[in-house]
Amino acid sequence: MSQQSPPVGATPPVPDPADRWVTGGVAFAGVLMLCGGVLAVLQGIAGIVEDEWYVRVGDYVYRISLTGWGWIHLVIGVLVACTGAGVLKGAEWARVTGILLASLSLITQFLFLPYSPIWSVIMIALDVFVIWALAAYRTSARVV
Repeated sequence: MSQQSPPVGATPPVPDPADRWVTGGVAFAGVLMLCGGVLAVLQGIAGIVEDEWYVRVGDYVYRISLTGWGWIHLVIGVLVACTGAGVLKGAEWARVTGILLASLSLITQFLFLPYSPIWSVIMIALDVFVIWALAAYRTSARVV
């Protein structure tokens, strides 16, 4: 059996916003952003206050002082936590902002791999889920 291709100009199928799986994924992404943002703030404070908290695992091309990493994590954490709260409230701006901040967090965690490899890999995986959940969701107003 061959599948028929959709007609030219047809819109792709959009998940039903009332579907529990879709709304549950977005709610879970919002909670992950809120918790991940708070943890990033704590990670940032640890980097700012006590440079000896993190130890470089190996030599790495991207070198930033741990105090610098602390400030980066602190700022991104505050922004991600606030955006996660917006996602949980259902704000449209928070969905788009959440995708951008989760992408930025993913890149930041990749660059932070030599200092905390296991935690960075876990956070990268969670950021990928958040990006997917927020990108897959469409409000009923956007369904054409």
